[in-house]
Amino acid sequence: MTDTVTKQAHGSDTRRHKVTGDVHLVLRRGDDVLFGQRQNTGFEDGAWHLPSGHLEADESVIAALIREADEEIGVTIKPEDVHFAHIMHNSSSGGRMTFFFTVRNWQGESKNQEPDKCAELHWFSADELPEHMIDYCRVAMQSIADGNSFSVYGW
Repeated sequence: MTDTVTKQAHGSDTRRHKVTGDVHLVLRRGDDVLFGQRQNTGFEDGAWHLPSGHLEADESVIAALIREADEEIGVTIKPEDVHFAHIMHNSSSGGRMTFFFTVRNWQGESKNQEPDKCAELHWFSADELPEHMIDYCRVAMQSIADGNSFSVYGW
């Protein structure tokens, strides 16, 4: 058997595209948003980024966000406190669906639970984001500020 790709008449590939799902937490305290500074990850170390992670098998985006918040910053979030903010179709790593959710209510104090991957946590004003950020995250944050719920990045 060969690994041949069959093209349909309109030129598309007949194989199903597989996409990675990511969740990003826009944790809001008034006008401020919590960011972590990446370290020892091999990608954009030194950049500020929202708490985030990948979907695991058989996990909803809400469950993933709640899990990542607990794992990365030690806060507990109730599903009803998670509010959809934005979705981005990002070309990174062959394609990602990147979900951004805003949370204003949570339990616990945020703390850096992954010091091997995060140098520190810091609150930044949503109007004055950190200078060094991963670009797609900056684009998504601007889209959220502009009231746009969808964007395409890097295609």
